[in-house]
Amino acid sequence: MNSGELKARVARARAMMAECRVCPRHCGVNRLAGESGKCTITRPAMVSSYGPHFGEESPLVGRQGSGTIFFTYCNLRCIFCQNYTISQSGEGVPVTSEKLAQIMLSIQDRGCHNINLVSPSHVVPHILEALELAASNGLYLPLVYNSGGYDSLETLSLLDGIVNIYMPDMKYADEKFAEQLSGIKDYPRINQAAVKEMHRQVGDLRLDEQGIAYRGLLVRHLVLPDRLAGTEEVTRFLAREVSAETYLNVMAQYHPCHQAFGRPQLARPVNWQEVQEAIEMAHQQGLFRLDRRQSSPLRFVI
Repeated sequence: MNSGELKARVARARAMMAECRVCPRHCGVNRLAGESGKCTITRPAMVSSYGPHFGEESPLVGRQGSGTIFFTYCNLRCIFCQNYTISQSGEGVPVTSEKLAQIMLSIQDRGCHNINLVSPSHVVPHILEALELAASNGLYLPLVYNSGGYDSLETLSLLDGIVNIYMPDMKYADEKFAEQLSGIKDYPRINQAAVKEMHRQVGDLRLDEQGIAYRGLLVRHLVLPDRLAGTEEVTRFLAREVSAETYLNVMAQYHPCHQAFGRPQLARPVNWQEVQEAIEMAHQQGLFRLDRRQSSPLRFVI
């Protein structure tokens, strides 16, 4: 993408903050004037940590790690969030666009395979400003958009041709549970539309000769106790309305955190049977590109 087009997108993104519609919440506050909505972020963005990370999916990690940048706060309010001190309590420090650009370039200098933007949905304007600066100083790594999956089509349009790899969550298939557990009733509808747009932009996940992803869609789905995540519906949607070649990580690491202990159904970890059932559901729907770490029962404890 040429510098003029990137500059134009930065301007469009900034304008969206004046009556904020950066994410689907459409809070309508003037973040440019210091007002804050549900995500709490005005200007600048905040970052809790950054650097090589080896706990991501294998196509992102390789030998050099995925270059994660963890943004503070989030546009969701998941009561079971394992990173709630970052996403809801505000752990992190403010960073200017110049500093964020420096962080991206420092990650590249450390040899990471990609720039992994974690929880980016509410700070896309800040990211685009930083990318404009970083690109002019030699940034070339693939960009990973690692989101909770509650993303607006308007904002995603600003990322078309910029983001190389989309990695959204698909948390729920049921509005009732989405509202109860994450404070967003329309999550399933918004999420499905966003995932379809992400796939339209980048297609199925593609790997190079070393098995490192360089473009495409990678979906995460966290298994919750008692089928609260709607795995059957989520996997059916992916297979029928996105692509049977969707790369899917069926995530098994749920354990009670934050406010989850207040709900009996969430007050325990998922068990081996629940994870195996979720994997089997994905296979039954025709999804065969499951992340290797989650496809073996030997990795789970009964």
